Amino acid sequence: MQDLIKIWVGNTEDYKLLDCGDKKKLEEVGRVRIVRAEPRAWWKKELPEEEWKKAESFAPQGESLEKIIDVGVGEIKAKIKYKNTSKHIGIFPEQVKEWEFIKEKIEKWKEGRKEKAEGTEQSEVKLNVLNLFGYTGIATLVAAKAGAKVTHVDASKQSVDWARENQKLSGLENAPIRWIVDDVIKFVKKEAKQGKKYDAIIMDPPSYGKGPKGEVWKIEEKLPDLLSVCREILSNQPLFVVFNMYSTELSSISVANLLADMTAGLGGTIESSELVIKQQNSDHLLPMSIFAVWEK
Repeated sequence: MQDLIKIWVGNTEDYKLLDCGDKKKLEEVGRVRIVRAEPRAWWKKELPEEEWKKAESFAPQGESLEKIIDVGVGEIKAKIKYKNTSKHIGIFPEQVKEWEFIKEKIEKWKEGRKEKAEGTEQSEVKLNVLNLFGYTGIATLVAAKAGAKVTHVDASKQSVDWARENQKLSGLENAPIRWIVDDVIKFVKKEAKQGKKYDAIIMDPPSYGKGPKGEVWKIEEKLPDLLSVCREILSNQPLFVVFNMYSTELSSISVANLLADMTAGLGGTIESSELVIKQQNSDHLLPMSIFAVWEK
């Protein structure tokens, strides 16, 4: 199937998708098995039921699993938090290929810059990256470790605090990261008004959410406005834009068209498809998100 579909497959040593089906998934995170609901897995399970029963069960009275894992890119560490009712655990393993893309693009830019400006003050200039809806900060930390200056924005203080935990776990306390708790559109509009510019933007908008002051985010209403103002803050020579979409009826072609509008006149190329996780010892691919990436 992988040869027939152009996709980005996420795989990392500390996370394994052991099985999925019947709208559930059996995962191994840091050597601990857990079961979570998965509405995208319509097909039948492949492993016998006794394998699923080996998964850990946690008491409903707030007991939870916490594990530190290596995300598989740039030696970045992340804290995983799981309860029986958890929808998210702190990492999206399907994004591994995107993290690798971000790391490689920044390192290549940095190397090219160093060759052109060796011995001058400009050799110290850092790529300016903006991560919107940054969640627990994996993409932020990958970008910072690769050599970028990063602004991380999320409306959830809890998520930003979690991201800062991951920063310490990854040994990046002194990395040039600006942590912002704010409504994303409000923040980007303020940056545009002040003439701030970014060389790369990463976006992972939810379908619905609320800002720190109760601002309502509905993707079908807010997305065109967000992309329009994001174009205003792109630098004259941007490097890339990464755009993920979860829980939406849009296709990857729709996302590519939106990104094409945003980057019109900049040249470059756009790739769009799905982010998936490959099930261990199986041909099954679990689709998790659609994406589009523009790169110069």
